[in-house]
Amino acid sequence: MSSSSIAGKGTMTTATPADPDSPILISGATGKQGGATARRLLAEGRPVRALVRDLTAPAAAALAAAGAQLVRGDFDDAASLPPALDGVAAVFGIPPVAFGAAGPDTDLEVARGRVLIDAAAAAGIEQVVFSTVASTSAASRGSEGKALIEEYLRDRIALPTVLRPVRFMTNYLGVAGAIGIDGISHGLHRHLFPPHEPMQIITLEDIADFAALAFADPARFAGRTLELAGDEPTPVEAAAAIAEATGIPLRYEQLTDAEVAALGPEIAEIKKHWEAGHRWHADIEALRVIHPGLRTLADWLTESGAAAIRARLTTP
Repeated sequence: MSSSSIAGKGTMTTATPADPDSPILISGATGKQGGATARRLLAEGRPVRALVRDLTAPAAAALAAAGAQLVRGDFDDAASLPPALDGVAAVFGIPPVAFGAAGPDTDLEVARGRVLIDAAAAAGIEQVVFSTVASTSAASRGSEGKALIEEYLRDRIALPTVLRPVRFMTNYLGVAGAIGIDGISHGLHRHLFPPHEPMQIITLEDIADFAALAFADPARFAGRTLELAGDEPTPVEAAAAIAEATGIPLRYEQLTDAEVAALGPEIAEIKKHWEAGHRWHADIEALRVIHPGLRTLADWLTESGAAAIRARLTTP
């Protein structure tokens, strides 16, 4: 297995196994990764406690209907976390992204991540699975905060696991703006990526599957960092696959430098970073050994993606 994709071998530990009847706390439970992980664990009968800021939000109500226990908590209110963590077996964490007037606020993002990790450590919780973002061959500005959170996690938690997913396949369901980035609009999918170079992608369900595997076998995944991807078509190949699966014509078009500049300096920096050759590097073959059901783009389209894209494009 590639060390760049799957770091660490798991660590031998004498930690006491978590009670399988105790809940797993999911932060970001009303979001994409948190929601997928909560549903995955509930489907296998694991108790789930969903950390939400608004108990009345529709997404929170849907989780409660699926069997999750809702608990209010906010990373900006440290006192709200100890009650949420009481009796919890393990934690699934999502990067607490923060934005200020000048763009991403790395200091606040790191502070929020540390609040969750400190609260888990203080509660005696030994296992935390944290999902951050895929790395490239050189650090990027957007990954600074997540790298600091990962380091803090390893220092404070006995059984830490880091998941680093690449771009989500569900991004094709996004709504393209005036210039258009991601999503599909008027028969076009437009993005930063070179049209004929491989682009790694993954399903939310597979991220949830890896989290579930880690919770099922904490010692095996302790200390490991997994770069996650399930497929790597070129953007042109992906557009062709979506067109075939949905029956709706689609082509790919790369954004121009002028269009990217208009989207802001953060997006322009990502494009320059990518063009310099700094790419995601998940070892998909090695990941498939761990998770044989790892989904390709074709799998996702067959399972749910094609129907969701058709519904999005044909609904006024």
